[in-house]
Amino acid sequence: MIAARYLSLAVPLLAVLAAIRVDRSRAGRAAALLAFLAAGIGIAALDEVARCTGWYAFAPVRGSYRGMPVDLWIGWAALWGPLPVLLRRTLPLPVTLGLLLWIDAVAMPALHPLVRLGPNWLVGELVGLLVVALPAQLLGRWCADRRHLAARTLLQVGVFTALLLWLVPSLAFEIGDGSWATATGLPRPALLLLAQVALVLAAPALAAVREFVTHGGGTPYPWDPPERLVTTGPYAYLANPMQACAVALVLLTAALTRSSALVLAAVVAVAFSVAVARPHEEHDLAGRYGGAWHAYRRQVRDWWPRRRPYHVGPAAVLLLDDGCGPCAATWRFLARRHPVGLRIGPATAAGEVLWRAEYVDGDGRSARGVAAVARALVHLHLGWAVVGWTLRLPGVTWLAQLVTDAMITPPHPAGPRGGRCPAPSSASWTAPSPPSVRTASPVCPPAPSPPPPG
Repeated sequence: MIAARYLSLAVPLLAVLAAIRVDRSRAGRAAALLAFLAAGIGIAALDEVARCTGWYAFAPVRGSYRGMPVDLWIGWAALWGPLPVLLRRTLPLPVTLGLLLWIDAVAMPALHPLVRLGPNWLVGELVGLLVVALPAQLLGRWCADRRHLAARTLLQVGVFTALLLWLVPSLAFEIGDGSWATATGLPRPALLLLAQVALVLAAPALAAVREFVTHGGGTPYPWDPPERLVTTGPYAYLANPMQACAVALVLLTAALTRSSALVLAAVVAVAFSVAVARPHEEHDLAGRYGGAWHAYRRQVRDWWPRRRPYHVGPAAVLLLDDGCGPCAATWRFLARRHPVGLRIGPATAAGEVLWRAEYVDGDGRSARGVAAVARALVHLHLGWAVVGWTLRLPGVTWLAQLVTDAMITPPHPAGPRGGRCPAPSSASWTAPSPPSVRTASPVCPPAPSPPPPG
């Protein structure tokens, strides 16, 4: 079994070292590393499933992680991850998956008694190829060739989330203290509340990823970065929102699982960020963006957020229907808080009929309805910015828009040729209506005069 373990590690690693000579590009090697990480996490998760289904098991040996030999784990991840990515120009994806199936079909029975196969192990092999090897290959190939930005970013988010919230805690529990049972044993209402807290903590990080994609044209992976300097969204408050949120989530997990080892992991992550990642990042960004980067870093810190956002460049614009009570109230709410880098104007200023509030930032990116108001909240201060980022989470925006349309104000035409606001409640808005070129409908609650734009 010792020889089998050595060969299982050495052969894939030597093949990867040989393949590195085929693809000498920095992007290709960085993508191969990411594919290795994705495959490693996926194989660890697959082993958990295999333990329950009886697809396969491993002989008890030293140097194992939850029963899986670490050397076999690393070799398997190298085979399913970086090796085909480095050889992607000669191995199309269908050919790669076929070769991986053939290699495993030959190698796994040959590794007996180290690997003990169950009667349905081929089912597990097919599942592994589809849910582990295939995503790892797509992620690596898309990152290496800079294709499918949104899709590869989603895959990266999935990999980093699994690493942060599952694999790292599980490793900490194995070598230290703590247990998932401590968290899962909490009452259901407490778990629901903690899940909401975790969602709020994750909201700035997810918003930062969105800014990387939509504003910078890049991803969170350090070797697949944005093409433009991103200082909007969470980056207007904090220079490293993803790292800060990741550490906060790890500390929350440590508190739930009572793991001091996980607290130590969070401390090590902060130390790595400060001592290793930060100097490399600052040198890279200063070289690429020069004065703009230095001006930004003089105003925005790494670990202590600003209360009010940093802003440079053209102001964003929020257009609201000043003849609609809820819209006018939103206008007053925002204006009283003196938004930074945001001008508020009437929907009549739009060049077309608007059915919902519209937000357009300085780069021309737009949002409508609840999403528009959520983006406007980011211009106020950190507390309201977190509310705005939470409102823009997938699914949350749709639900908030549904509630707004049904219970506050439904979509209605406003603008140069706009109509009247059919707000559902006439009891909530009773202030006198200002003079206007439009006459409020009896169905629409009369709106107080909104404050002047800006």
